[in-house]
Amino acid sequence: VNIGTAFHPLSYTLSCEALPETIELIQDFEMPTVCTSIRVSRDGQFILAAGTYKPRVRCYDTYQLSLKFERCLESDGELVTFDILSEDYSKLVFLHIDRYVEFHSQHGHYYKTRIPKFGRDFSYHYPSCDLYFVGASSEVFRLNLEQGRFLNSLQTDAAEINVCDINPVHQLFAAGTLEGRVDCWDPRVRSRVAVLDCALSSITDGTEVEGLPSVSALKFNGSLGMAVGTSTGQVLVYDLRSSRPLLVKDHYYGLPIKSLHFHDQLDLVLSADSKIIKMWNKDNGKVFSSIEPQANINDVCLYPGSGMLFTANEDPKMNTFYIPALGPAPHWCSFLDNLTEELEENPESTIYDDYKFVTRKDLENLGLTHLIGSPLLRAYMHGFFMDIRLYHKVKTMANPFAYEEYRKDRIRQKIEESRTQRVQLKKLPKVNKELAMKLMEESELPTRKKKKKGNVVDNLLSDDRFKVMFENPDYQVDERSEEFRLLNPIVSKVGEKRRQKLSHHSGLQQDEEEEEVEGRGSSEEEESSDDDDKSWVEEVREQRRLIRAEENRQQEPQRHSQPRFYQIKAGEEFRSFGDVARKQKMQKTSLEERLQREESSGRLNLNDTAVGSKQLTFTLKKVSMNYPELSCFVIFTGCLLVTAAGQMIMSMQL
Repeated sequence: VNIGTAFHPLSYTLSCEALPETIELIQDFEMPTVCTSIRVSRDGQFILAAGTYKPRVRCYDTYQLSLKFERCLESDGELVTFDILSEDYSKLVFLHIDRYVEFHSQHGHYYKTRIPKFGRDFSYHYPSCDLYFVGASSEVFRLNLEQGRFLNSLQTDAAEINVCDINPVHQLFAAGTLEGRVDCWDPRVRSRVAVLDCALSSITDGTEVEGLPSVSALKFNGSLGMAVGTSTGQVLVYDLRSSRPLLVKDHYYGLPIKSLHFHDQLDLVLSADSKIIKMWNKDNGKVFSSIEPQANINDVCLYPGSGMLFTANEDPKMNTFYIPALGPAPHWCSFLDNLTEELEENPESTIYDDYKFVTRKDLENLGLTHLIGSPLLRAYMHGFFMDIRLYHKVKTMANPFAYEEYRKDRIRQKIEESRTQRVQLKKLPKVNKELAMKLMEESELPTRKKKKKGNVVDNLLSDDRFKVMFENPDYQVDERSEEFRLLNPIVSKVGEKRRQKLSHHSGLQQDEEEEEVEGRGSSEEEESSDDDDKSWVEEVREQRRLIRAEENRQQEPQRHSQPRFYQIKAGEEFRSFGDVARKQKMQKTSLEERLQREESSGRLNLNDTAVGSKQLTFTLKKVSMNYPELSCFVIFTGCLLVTAAGQMIMSMQL
């Protein structure tokens, strides 16, 4: 049953048929925007949640099933994490992203201080009243709350430290580093007692790793147990007496592990990344259950001694899940046990937990299309499920050097990032050089031109949001494609000039543009716009002609390579192909031109034709005129001819 926020046990009466799937348990169990962390006090009465925006903390009283109080924090920086130092809500510590540490008492804000480096996590050592802060530094900062001052820091070999935890039995302090190691310290002597390398241990035969695994979560269990979560989605279960993990569990999502909890009654481990919460046996890794909320997960809190857990999400609503198989309901909502008895179902194992979903295109890339229809692939929606071990083996065989290429690429990126701190020279990037040259030319325009363009070009090359476009080859603009040339004909023409500049290494040369003439009338602007439209249309036509010419040139070798065959029908004479072309050309000319050409060539015979010689002659006699002073004889002689082609010709002479 998913329990979210407000029903009192005395007022809740429903039959089994009308039992809802979601029950609101606590009133206003939500944040204005996002909840980042959630904790339960040690006495079990109060639930505290921190979120944004504005950074605030809300306290809920489980006895009243409602909100007890809400406080906005003094610092404006986003909250990283917080912890409860007392049995109830009277002593709270908040770590902000801007290095501030804020202390709250029962009445409200108490004190605020600042640590030297940006913090990521902290732990409280109860015997000595020391707060251990870790973050973007190789040092572990110690703040003694009894003396009210900082003590000597613990020096480590790591570049950065992500998480830390203190064993509740023998007070061993452990810190997870960016390099994938866990450093263990004894607070009594302030010396490092052991170093555990988790990065190499997290890589197994069935594990796909795309980077260096760093420690992202850490949790102790009793005196000898410990679980370590990595940034690549693996959970390692250790016995402190051994440097090798007892079990490696992969989430198969490749997301950093954000939270780890142990359930001692059933020997379970609850591990969560931003997508899913998995519950599995810590001895053999068998999956017990899993929860996948609708929103991304920021933090998970298990209510002690029960089957209830809370989640802080990237959503205003904070989720509450109750799983009866994990344990009974808390005493303040014991009525849930009676409700869930009627909803209990037979437990079913997760079928596709250790499977990888692949599409048909993925199978084609891996060369596994012949497995479609076999038991190795299970059809599901628009793809298939296949065993994750088989997927990793086939992918390794298809590209055995994928990890080496990824590693070299990451090293190259790190080197380039370190070079950015040096003196920058004005040079073109490796990707989209033409676009970068265009932006540089526009940035060097006169001041009036810049104002007209809105000063957007100046910051485009230096904007971090667009830097991937000039670094990743996948974002290369293909200016020779048909779509680009038709949509941007003038840009394509100008791009040719830029490519010539790049090929000759002549550098960036800016063409001086004429300034806009002031006081020009509206008619001139309309005429210029019409001219621009006409020129744009002409450029589009020119680009279409060039594209057709390129296609013809590409098809020309194929035409010459394949012979052409013609069939001669019975009763026909074979003539050269030039005669056929000449006849087609003659049909398009006028009658007078055809007669002149045939007479000049001597092929026209007026007496001997294929249909016989037919000649018509007529004479016009003298005609009396009304005007006696005008008299003459006009004689017309004409011949009507029929040629072999069946065309009638009238030849007249005066």
